[in-house]
Amino acid sequence: MAVLVTKWFGVFLIDEKSGRVIDKRLMPRDPDLIAERLALVQRGSLLDEERELAGKAPKVSVSDTRQSELGKPMFYDSSFLDPGSFGFTEDVMHGAMLGLGRLRSSEPVPRDRNLVHAIRALDDLVECSNLLSERLHEWYGMHFPELADFAKDDRYAALINAHGGREGIIEELGLGVSSMGADLEGADLDEIAGLAGALGGLYGERGRMESYISEIAAEAAPNMCALLGAPLSARLISLAGGLGRLSSLPSSTVQLLGAEKAMFRHLRSGKRPPKHGVLYQHPDVHRSPYWQRGKIARALAGKALIAAKVDANGGEFVGDALREGFEARVKDIQEHYPEAPKRPQPKGVPKKNKGKKPRR
Repeated sequence: MAVLVTKWFGVFLIDEKSGRVIDKRLMPRDPDLIAERLALVQRGSLLDEERELAGKAPKVSVSDTRQSELGKPMFYDSSFLDPGSFGFTEDVMHGAMLGLGRLRSSEPVPRDRNLVHAIRALDDLVECSNLLSERLHEWYGMHFPELADFAKDDRYAALINAHGGREGIIEELGLGVSSMGADLEGADLDEIAGLAGALGGLYGERGRMESYISEIAAEAAPNMCALLGAPLSARLISLAGGLGRLSSLPSSTVQLLGAEKAMFRHLRSGKRPPKHGVLYQHPDVHRSPYWQRGKIARALAGKALIAAKVDANGGEFVGDALREGFEARVKDIQEHYPEAPKRPQPKGVPKKNKGKKPRR
């Protein structure tokens, strides 16, 4: 049995039992050319040298799953192959690794990678705007506490930024209220209005970021968006670290993405494991009774994984069929589990005495 092994300095065909090198194809001595071949390997492509050597043996095993079309993958310890024995020095390796880093860092960035950063930026914007909104309500509440009953979020900030004092706000809203707030100096109102303007800018950026995320998600993952919607699809891709990695996960992991803390708490203390993670945001999950949510989340994770695989590999649009299949499964769950299951009697708790007098 021959084993195909690819190292940074060459491709080798090795006898599995004896460890003898049957044939080899060494890399060129130029570090830049080595870097180009290594970049192809990292992208998952097969080298011409690998195909050539694989055809020289009747039956070949491979040491990398990337080469699975050439033979059956297996673990093989090839650490005995020393680059120095084939004339490759550390300087050549150093130059090749630097060239490889330059090549990979200058490659075009997939749209789903932008989606990962965009959803995290949106989370940061939400956190910052919530903090500033809380501060603005506490500060301006000393002057006009009643405004919180008539304006919310961006409208609240826009009114304060436009008028500062409460008189202009009362006139614009047409309110017939008499405020119980304290009077503030003009300089203080100016600072509060500036804070409200900054908060309004954050609200505007949040809206633009949400539109940008929906646009990228619809382009990069149309099947997932048809099944889950753009916001939830984007969050799943972000939690997984990219569309490609999401498509490689098992459905049980997809079901629990976003519930890592609860899962680790279960493993550490033995508490009940989580039934869903971020998929709880899907309306069919969070609107269902608690005893159905785990089953519905499991079905949704399976369909979402199929959609991710199709999107990652550029397949045809099947989002509508996936959504219909998921809706049929939800109806089936609702019909088979209409009532909550009876909770088991905890161990060590005595059963209730059914009308019998206790023995003395």
